[in-house]
Amino acid sequence: MPTSTRTPQHDSAHPATSDVPLVTEDPRFSRRQIVIAIVALSLGGFAIGVTEFAIMGLLQEAVADLEITIPQGGHLISAYALGVVVGAPLLALPGATRERRKYALFLLALFVVGHGLSLLAPNYETMLAARFISGLPHGAYFAVAALMAAQMAGPTRRSKAIAAVLGGLAIANVIGVPVVTWAGQQFGWRWMFAIVMVLALITMAAVATFAPRQMPSKHASMKGELKGLKSQRLWVGILLAVVGFCGMFALYSYISPVMTDVALLDARYLPYVVGLYGVGMVVGNFIGGWAADKSVLGTVIISMALISVFMVLFAATAHIALLALVFLFLVGASASALSPSMQTYLIDSAPRAPQLAASLHHSAFNAANALGAIIGASVIDAGWGLRAPSYVGAAAAAVGVLIAGYVIWLSRREQAQG
Repeated sequence: MPTSTRTPQHDSAHPATSDVPLVTEDPRFSRRQIVIAIVALSLGGFAIGVTEFAIMGLLQEAVADLEITIPQGGHLISAYALGVVVGAPLLALPGATRERRKYALFLLALFVVGHGLSLLAPNYETMLAARFISGLPHGAYFAVAALMAAQMAGPTRRSKAIAAVLGGLAIANVIGVPVVTWAGQQFGWRWMFAIVMVLALITMAAVATFAPRQMPSKHASMKGELKGLKSQRLWVGILLAVVGFCGMFALYSYISPVMTDVALLDARYLPYVVGLYGVGMVVGNFIGGWAADKSVLGTVIISMALISVFMVLFAATAHIALLALVFLFLVGASASALSPSMQTYLIDSAPRAPQLAASLHHSAFNAANALGAIIGASVIDAGWGLRAPSYVGAAAAAVGVLIAGYVIWLSRREQAQG
């Protein structure tokens, strides 16, 4: 295994290497083998993307089946997200010292179990619990997969490798989510859980076959990971991710009723709506990965500003279906462009705790998911209308721009002191 090297600390806002233990590209494998291994890992992101986002397109079917209200249906989204928030650090910590491929397989197995319970859940309360369990391995899996991909790719291509793993989630919104939304409308919304279980089992086979065994650094320990939590930059970054992403989820959690009741689209077009959003996510994810290798925090602040602008424009034009779709695409692209840079920044901000820091990106992302769904439900319940979540979300993203500015200042101050 290649020896870890530590680079001098640099300002993450500039195109320089960061204060994080890095390795050169693994010499034991060809470029082709590395690409295949990363694709295998990204299949897990595909399965996760389907379960995380398809529920939003099937919200009305779930509400009818479980005989609940739309705000209660939003809690199915929040339950999964809260599972991620809790599970990411709890499951990432014991994985800090374990062989990464084996641990990834364990997390995928837990993911399968959670979806089996969801498929068979007899009522709303049981479904909430099953969705929470399903979310537990989400963040820890992405953390392990991102670290494996980054180590295989080497320091100069690590953001692109991380973007490729996250790209599975983005591509799910182009292919998996529309297909599952259509299948759920035609055959019953619970088919979503059966399809995700099959996708997860395929991922397990691919990872076991193509991903190499990979041990963490010999210096890795649970105690060391916990010490990494002392980083001020880490916690500010987590706050930034929660604030930045919650606005997007406030919009997307209720995209189904917005498009049918405000834009007056027939429900049969919803698979195409979520597919268009997914195309935006794919485009944004890979642009964000390319940009983050040049300037991590520069990408963060630009993406956050664009999210705010496009969400306002979406809400203002939601009654005009064509314009609403254009701005929905742009919201998806700008939000997804934020993800690789946030993942890279959090890993950089706690170099002694890469596993935990990587998982906390997904805790933050899904805390934003839960918060966005709750905020959306609150303003809808208050009678503000279906456009209100988008306006509130735009305000949250604008606050995120201010936080990003503070993070840049903090990074430059630490560079000057160091």
